[in-house]
Amino acid sequence: MTSKTVVVERRIAADQGTVWAALTDLQGMEHVLTGVSKIEVLSGDGFGVGTRWRETRRMFGRDATEEMWVTACDPPERYVVEAESHGTHYLSEWVLRAHGPVTTTVGMTFTAQAPSRGAMGVLAKILGGLGARAVSKAIAKDLDDVAAAVEGRTG
Repeated sequence: MTSKTVVVERRIAADQGTVWAALTDLQGMEHVLTGVSKIEVLSGDGFGVGTRWRETRRMFGRDATEEMWVTACDPPERYVVEAESHGTHYLSEWVLRAHGPVTTTVGMTFTAQAPSRGAMGVLAKILGGLGARAVSKAIAKDLDDVAAAVEGRTG
C-alpha cells in the first residue's frame, strides 16, 4: 500500500466548542465552506460515528462528489472522516486543541492510500507536487472559512 499525507494547522480566535460546532454542522456546511456547493446527509442523527454524507466541492477545476463517513468522534477534540474513490482510500483527521478560553488550534491531516502501484496514477495526481499544494490550499481555505464564520462568536 502506498500513501501520501498533507497536514494543515490554523489558530482560530474562538472557543473549542464553537469551532467544533461549525466543523461538524453538516446542514450548515455549504454556507460556511466556500469550496463546498452541496451536502446531502445520508445517515446518522447529528454528528458521530456512522454519520454519512455526500459532499460536492470544486477540486482541480471541476465539481466532484464524494461519499464520506465518520469513523471516530471524540467531541470536542477529534474526529476522523473516511472516503473511497477511484481505488483510493481517504482519511481526514481533525484535531481541535483549546488554548485558553477563546483560541483553538485546528489541525487537519489528510491521507490518501492506494492499495497498489496500479492506483498510483490517481494518488500522484491528488497528492504529487502540484496536487499536494492544491489539497493543502483547499484545506487552508476551509479553515479560513470556518474562522471567518466563528471568530467573535461565543459558545
